[in-house]
Amino acid sequence: MTPHERTIRPMDRESVDQRVRAAAFEFLGRLTRRLGEALPAGQLRQGFMYDGQRVPLMGPQGIFKPAVLDLPLSITTVPAVPGRPRPYSDEIANNGFLLYRYRGTDPSHRDNQGLREAMRRQVPLIYFLGIEPGLYVSEWPVFITGDDPGHLTFTVQVDDPLTSDADPALELPDEPRRAYVTRLAKQRLHQVAFRQRVLRAYRGSCAMCQLRHTDLLDAAHILPDSSPGGEPVTSNGLALCKIHHAAFDHNIVGVRPDLVIQVRHDVLDEVDGPMLRHGLQDLHDRPLLVVPRRPTDRPNTEFLSQRYQLFQAPRYAA
Repeated sequence: MTPHERTIRPMDRESVDQRVRAAAFEFLGRLTRRLGEALPAGQLRQGFMYDGQRVPLMGPQGIFKPAVLDLPLSITTVPAVPGRPRPYSDEIANNGFLLYRYRGTDPSHRDNQGLREAMRRQVPLIYFLGIEPGLYVSEWPVFITGDDPGHLTFTVQVDDPLTSDADPALELPDEPRRAYVTRLAKQRLHQVAFRQRVLRAYRGSCAMCQLRHTDLLDAAHILPDSSPGGEPVTSNGLALCKIHHAAFDHNIVGVRPDLVIQVRHDVLDEVDGPMLRHGLQDLHDRPLLVVPRRPTDRPNTEFLSQRYQLFQAPRYAA
């Protein structure tokens, strides 16, 4: 802290804190609109300029406080690396809230003390979730709402900066509103991470037609995320362009466990223009054109078998 900063009155420091956090949220919003939801770590570490001083959003440690602030600005869960455990096993609790691990095992570590003070003052933070090395998705504002020294964890809840007349749930008192918003945020973060991992495994191409325009690609679930086993893991995903994703979801096309594509019989018999012929009918009895190189990323044959049984169900037959 500079001599000038030491002379700032507490109320002035609180005002600086609020302005810097608001500027950080605004910057993160602009960055997300420009780059998409998967943000490069380099951009987050570079941050933005505020009153002539650089304000990074992320640092080398999970609990990060830039020099301009007295309390942490962000918390980070690093991405999983295959074959290597995460240094901190942050997890989602049964109530839907994030359990964020202390730094180390000393509850009095200054980083843990910083989050504890952020909880006392209910200071808004940014949460970064690593989806793969060098890429993160974010949620803000999040609040520390619980402290459990026995399990070395803080409870983190996501909130919405604005209430919405269109969504009465956002007008609830803090606890139920944050439970609702946190549940939605968890779903969104997991889906963004799922899409990123699946598209990377399929090398940015549609598995059925090899289209490489990322904006037109989706991560399709083999087993729906609402079904048992429908986890957002790469082996439960296929990278598909939007037309083949829709055809797969509506069981117009199916994929056998041996990765051969089948087209529904009534669709094969239709007579229409070149889009139907080249886009769908020509897929019949062809193998997937793109599959992941890593065996652990390839479609789970049991998942494919369950999904193919649905494709063959009588209500989808000609």
